[in-house]
Amino acid sequence: MKDYIEERAIDIANYIIENNTTVRQTAKQFGISKSTVHKDVTERLEQINPALAGEARKVLEINKSERHIRGGLATKDKYMRERYLHQHA
Repeated sequence: MKDYIEERAIDIANYIIENNTTVRQTAKQFGISKSTVHKDVTERLEQINPALAGEARKVLEINKSERHIRGGLATKDKYMRERYLHQHA
């Protein structure tokens, strides 16, 4: 594996852990795809630093288990904004 890929995988894992970010947020921050973030954390990092990979996976699993809540809140906010704009138009 190329050095820059190994470095990126470590940087990604540290970023996820330190900032409690989702795959989407991490991908946007690093300018890479969600697939690459996932592959770096679950496959590549497992070979480089299994302990760090485990910590990053824990954060991602928590975020994954909570995403339905975030989605519901986003939908609620959307309709509240639309209602407010409609009432004040």
